[in-house]
Amino acid sequence: MAYDDLDTELVTALLGNGRASLRSLADQLDVSVTTVSNHLDDLEQAGAIDGYTPIINYEQLGYDVTAVLQLKVEGPGLPEITDTLDNEPQIVSVYETTGNYDIIAIGKFRDTGDMNDQIKRIVADADVQQSNTNVVLNTVSEYTQFSVEDDSA
Repeated sequence: MAYDDLDTELVTALLGNGRASLRSLADQLDVSVTTVSNHLDDLEQAGAIDGYTPIINYEQLGYDVTAVLQLKVEGPGLPEITDTLDNEPQIVSVYETTGNYDIIAIGKFRDTGDMNDQIKRIVADADVQQSNTNVVLNTVSEYTQFSVEDDSA
């Protein structure tokens, strides 16, 4: 394998099995364990790989409600609101966006009462001008990752 493509192939291999050993990755990519280790270290230090975590099925753990929270925020309050959302344990994603809303956040809740309590606390902030909450009826796809492509070809 050409080393030019190694980082891309390494990331793709990890997407297939994030728990793969260095030895199995080296065998799969036909390089040495040291080479895999060095490239992984480089990818981690560059921030291209940010941890190795399991994919949790929150519904199986009793978090039956997924909600999409859209917030319109007063300009100067945006960083504070995004920080608040990022520190909420049941908010799994926070995005600053263009369009009708400034922030979109996705949360996992045990039930609608749990969701309602947390959302009321969030929207009580004076910088939140408007909010809209959508409850997910059916999850078709979630946590989908994709293989990266080498742009040098």
